[in-house]
Amino acid sequence: MTKSSVLSSKGQVTIPQEVRTRLGLKQGDRVDFVVESGRTVMRPGRTVANPFQQYAGALGTFPGGTDEIKAWVGDLREEGVSSK
Repeated sequence: MTKSSVLSSKGQVTIPQEVRTRLGLKQGDRVDFVVESGRTVMRPGRTVANPFQQYAGALGTFPGGTDEIKAWVGDLREEGVSSK
């Protein structure tokens, strides 16, 4: 099967419907371009899970909220600058 498309001035192409259907692509899906044995192959993108997502919320919330965290970080930065 050979299908073609035209490259726009922004480097964009429209993937022909038959190819999208064959690859199971939908609006918003990512695609990967991989060089294999001297050929460039397009395939559905792999979703890479965030390795830290499983720990989200494990420590609960900080009692003072984000304003207190920002103030604490600011204090630490000032201490670092004044100790030099």
